[in-house]
Amino acid sequence: MKTKNLLLIASVSIGLGSLMTSCSKEEGCTDITAENYNANAEKDDGSCTYAVTPTPATSNIVTITDGGSGTGTTTWTSDKIYVLDGLVFVNSGQTLTIQPGTVVKGKPGTGANASALIVAKGATINACGTSTNPIIFTFEADPLDGSVPASTKGQWGGLIVLGDAQLNTVPSTQNIEGIPTSETRGSYGGSNDMDNSGSLCYISIRHGGTDIGAGNEINGLTLGGVGSATSIHHIEVTANADDGVEFFGGTPNLKHILVSNCGDDSYDYDQGYRGKGQFWVAIEDANSDRGGEHDGGTNPEDGLPYATPMIYNATYIGNGSSRAITFRDNAGGEYHNSVFHDFGKGIDIEDLASGEDSKARLDAGQLKLADIVMSAIGQDVVVDNNAVDLSAHASVTGLSTANAGITATNPVPSSSLGTGTASGDAWYDNATYLGAFDVSASNWAQGWTLTFP
Repeated sequence: MKTKNLLLIASVSIGLGSLMTSCSKEEGCTDITAENYNANAEKDDGSCTYAVTPTPATSNIVTITDGGSGTGTTTWTSDKIYVLDGLVFVNSGQTLTIQPGTVVKGKPGTGANASALIVAKGATINACGTSTNPIIFTFEADPLDGSVPASTKGQWGGLIVLGDAQLNTVPSTQNIEGIPTSETRGSYGGSNDMDNSGSLCYISIRHGGTDIGAGNEINGLTLGGVGSATSIHHIEVTANADDGVEFFGGTPNLKHILVSNCGDDSYDYDQGYRGKGQFWVAIEDANSDRGGEHDGGTNPEDGLPYATPMIYNATYIGNGSSRAITFRDNAGGEYHNSVFHDFGKGIDIEDLASGEDSKARLDAGQLKLADIVMSAIGQDVVVDNNAVDLSAHASVTGLSTANAGITATNPVPSSSLGTGTASGDAWYDNATYLGAFDVSASNWAQGWTLTFP
């Protein structure tokens, strides 16, 4: 969705929703501050040009600072733009509700001046947009007209959600990456795998990933110890300087997720992540790293519980030189009914000389690859780090190589890529096609994301 600058002018008295759904006989530039304003136009067509990008009326802008008190229990409404000035927390016991169509912007800054929204352990966020009225998180200077290139990254922080679900670390609670260790509200992890941090849906997170110091960037969406009762679906992370979505332990379940043009990995997990995923998409740009960087543990590497998420219907599209997935540090996990296209290297599984490792998880059936198409993979379709071919391993089934017929601009295949196996778990949709998109259906990311406007 492209939100035009005209939505921000104080003289406009109707809301985002009605503007986006209105219709007219004549289209043109409807912004009175534009150089090519058309007084007869009733529907904006995106053609407005400006000598200087207009500034929203200050009455529509609410600047949010923290000071230790958090947001409080409150609702952010779609008739205003909320600007995060520094790290803003939803404190334990507080509930932040964000209406559909609301825009949240982060001020620029690095280090101690970074801006981000953090939902602390024990807090709740209810932020659900719609397919026609998504919630947008972006940087302060974004004109919201789609003109900012995907190469513009690291302009603010990101969205961080922290919970009470189990990690496999010692100690069992940690302080989240991207937040100064002196901030006690950055703690996550516990013993409640069914912890509920609220709901996130139809959200576009754009141009984040600022550096707080020593190469410690904030991910687009960070989930630390989040529990399975949290509802997360239809999320876009685009043009983030670091990872798109990163999981630190916990059990969150995510469906219909799009990560595009990020500077590091699209999906990264660690510390014993054990959730479920379906319809995950990664679209890399020239600077992206892996489609999936999957680690089991850090301290210790063989900590329990093992990382064993189950992911169905993934479509990862590389940049021709990156790697599709790396499993290491004793990570397990499963991919089913998936497609990996245009990577320089395929799937790498760490095999150490001694001790627990991801190869051990493969041997134990805790790392599985089933019903997967490997398309335009340069080398090493499925190997260990010693270049031993693992494509015929007992835990690798239904693996095929073929031209998937998909691209970064059109990830929907033109013909069937084969048939997979349904999970049998009621949380997953009963989808037996391969990849995140059914050949007979439309692109579910179209219209509410910046990637597919």
